[in-house]
Amino acid sequence: QVQLVESGGGSVQAGGSLRLACAASGRTLSNYNMGWFRQAPGKEREFVAFIWSNGVIGDYANSVKGRFTISRDNSKNTVFLQMNSLKPEDTAIYYCAAKGSSTNIYQPRAYDYWGQGTQVTVAS
Repeated sequence: QVQLVESGGGSVQAGGSLRLACAASGRTLSNYNMGWFRQAPGKEREFVAFIWSNGVIGDYANSVKGRFTISRDNSKNTVFLQMNSLKPEDTAIYYCAAKGSSTNIYQPRAYDYWGQGTQVTVAS
């Protein structure tokens, strides 16, 4: 079992920045590929970013490319999402998720473990 806890969410003005963290416990995070997803009210959960277990960045959603950066520190069992130039449409609950396999990285159902989420609100 892996327990994931997100932190770093909050309220910011458009153009601002936030850095989300996802801390893992239970098992070493270095065994897992990690993703960030988000879910806005009334919408489906959507893929944001993905990083392989060895730290190689997998992909970003087109809507966040050039603004968000995913990273990880396996020695601290933590994954990060640096979010810059935030827009009101980035407002959502952000979730980190862990998966042991290498397939279907864009699909929420393919992930084995999820955090509880952290709210990000961007005011215009």
